[in-house]
Amino acid sequence: MQPASLPTYRIVPDDLTGEPVTTLLRFHLDEMHRWSPSGSVHAMPVERLRHPDVAFYSAWDGEALAAVGALRQLDAARGELKSMRANPAWRGRGAGQALLLHLVAEARGRGLTWLGLETGRTEPFHPAVALYRKHGFVSCPPFAGYVADEFSQCLELVLPA
Repeated sequence: MQPASLPTYRIVPDDLTGEPVTTLLRFHLDEMHRWSPSGSVHAMPVERLRHPDVAFYSAWDGEALAAVGALRQLDAARGELKSMRANPAWRGRGAGQALLLHLVAEARGRGLTWLGLETGRTEPFHPAVALYRKHGFVSCPPFAGYVADEFSQCLELVLPA
């Protein structure tokens, strides 16, 4: 439950056709390319996020887009968080946390027992890593084709059955 001082976000499945969503995802991809070494950008473009193995969600504060994120189904028991991004105007206001909790609940509802994610190790990624760790994610070996390197790290959350 969010503290009373934070907005309550309306989180909905999203078809990735609205301008606010595509603009935030474009911003996200641009930053990933700016902050990450060549070959270490694993963020999915909009077209890939529309595939059937991905469930994409947007979080709204009234009529304003606050955050986006996706759950990619890897197999019957495992999922991966993708394209988690708060709108810069909503950073630190619980939008990312609300979406993370929604995606974890969605994974549990699907009967998944494991969630993973890949992210960077450098300073721009520290707030996201802190959020994931706050909610129980721990370091894990690379999965789903990721490789161990100095830049990337993988985190996992084991979900109770």
